[in-house]
Amino acid sequence: MAGRLVASVDLGSTEIKLLVLDEDETEIVIEQIATPWRHGPGGTTDLPTDRLTGAVRLVMGRAATRLSEVTDRPVEAVAVSGMGESGVLIRPDGTAAAPAFAWFDPRGGEQVRAFSASVRTEFAGRTGLPLNTQASVAKMAHLRDGGVQPTGHRWLNLPEFVATVLGGRQTAEYSLASRTGLLDQDTGEPWDAMLAELGATRDLLPPLENAGTDLGAVSDLFPAAFTGARIAVAGHDHLVAAEAAGVVESGHYYVSMGTAEVLLRVIDAPLGYAARNRLAAHLINEVRHVVPGKHVLVAGVKTGLLLRRALQACGVTDRAGRDRLDNALMELPYHGALPDGGIGVSGARNDDGDLAITVRTDGVSPAEVFGAVLRHTNDEIKQLIAAIDHELPPAVSATLTGGWAGMRSVKRARAQVFPRLTVSERSQETAFGAARVAARLLPSATR
Repeated sequence: MAGRLVASVDLGSTEIKLLVLDEDETEIVIEQIATPWRHGPGGTTDLPTDRLTGAVRLVMGRAATRLSEVTDRPVEAVAVSGMGESGVLIRPDGTAAAPAFAWFDPRGGEQVRAFSASVRTEFAGRTGLPLNTQASVAKMAHLRDGGVQPTGHRWLNLPEFVATVLGGRQTAEYSLASRTGLLDQDTGEPWDAMLAELGATRDLLPPLENAGTDLGAVSDLFPAAFTGARIAVAGHDHLVAAEAAGVVESGHYYVSMGTAEVLLRVIDAPLGYAARNRLAAHLINEVRHVVPGKHVLVAGVKTGLLLRRALQACGVTDRAGRDRLDNALMELPYHGALPDGGIGVSGARNDDGDLAITVRTDGVSPAEVFGAVLRHTNDEIKQLIAAIDHELPPAVSATLTGGWAGMRSVKRARAQVFPRLTVSERSQETAFGAARVAARLLPSATR
């Protein structure tokens, strides 16, 4: 068994990453390229499937080239993880009927408002999601009204679609299906009333299966280093990342800071219809985990988006500039040195994302602005924690990870709101977690 290789493909909002690990979990190769979104007016953002397929082929080709420089061992298993709420309607011939919409694309709002009163009333309690344009059903309804009827099509979330591109069969993995708005969280079955609202049947979803199910082998259309590798879908990226270091205890927060900042708590069973309704009022999800039988509470704020825009507004465009700003902020107290109310910030809610900064005093520096944004996101997080604490015993510990977690000012800010905060030193938690899922496909693997 020693020395076998596994890999993961992580479809992120910003980048597509491919990680190859040795069986002892040593990193051998990592490649990444920008996610090739197509941007349109009004914040519309989509991803034609030929762009996605091309990007996956490119990153695999680059990884294969680098791999050949260090070993002739083949990759024996690949698992795909990635963003939720983004997927494609697939025709019977396997082609996509439309591009994939980004999870933050605003289309579908008119259709959501037109859903029947009963579906709108029951949506959060049934699905565990707030009813808004982020849920995949909004995009399905938008496509339906544009002439792409769901009858005869299947919905594949992006990691599931890429698994079929590699050569695997169609599947609906539970954690990703939970992001669509089609799944009843209590039964684990498709919600027939939502399907009827869309004009669809249960055939819209492939068979529902657990993360890590063997879906077939990578075809010979890909580099020889990957040909024949077993394929699995690892699941929704934040949940995959949370399990990267092992089982997440029930009294623990896992906090991932990317474009969105996600707070995650694992629970042993669904909380039920009424609790999901209460949580949805705070934009908190209760959905299925990548671990069979487990559920998760998922809350989010658009921290990374706001921090990035704040840096850009302050003229900070590179890592060196970010480090200088981080050092300058750490020379200030947590609350800054300006009068109370000197800077106002809004935009962190998961249904917002429009950074608004109001300056009411003189002496405002880039560090003060950045610090004010961090405090604003902390205020939003406190409200989310209070809502979760209403349903569960308060957490006793937390792990912070993600691209922003390396900033000292970010760690200082989050230590104000999370108990016993530790920071992960791993830079690619999702890709690592997905590679561990791939390792379970190896014959005689014990992971």
